[in-house]
Amino acid sequence: MAQHKDDAILEAQKAKLKPPPMFKVMLLNDDYTPMEFVVVVLQKFFAMTRERATQVMLKVHREGIGVCGVYPRDVASTKVQQVAAYSRKHQHPLQCVMEET
Repeated sequence: MAQHKDDAILEAQKAKLKPPPMFKVMLLNDDYTPMEFVVVVLQKFFAMTRERATQVMLKVHREGIGVCGVYPRDVASTKVQQVAAYSRKHQHPLQCVMEET
């Protein structure tokens, strides 16, 4: 009987230790946002080098979508909001979205 109880406690501890879900933050291509602005956004909000930001921007341009990074939910959500606000402020329709990995 005691063995059964110990197993249940172990299972509960394992469940607690499961890492939180991670979210991909992605930029979507549009026909209006200048490529240079996308590079600046990637450097400013995702701490990319200019070279890396240019690579991601070209992926967005060619494939319609590009991953900026993978973060816990609250960090991903904040980045999506920051990019949206920054883009609106500069009158660009750049879209930033997140999805669970």
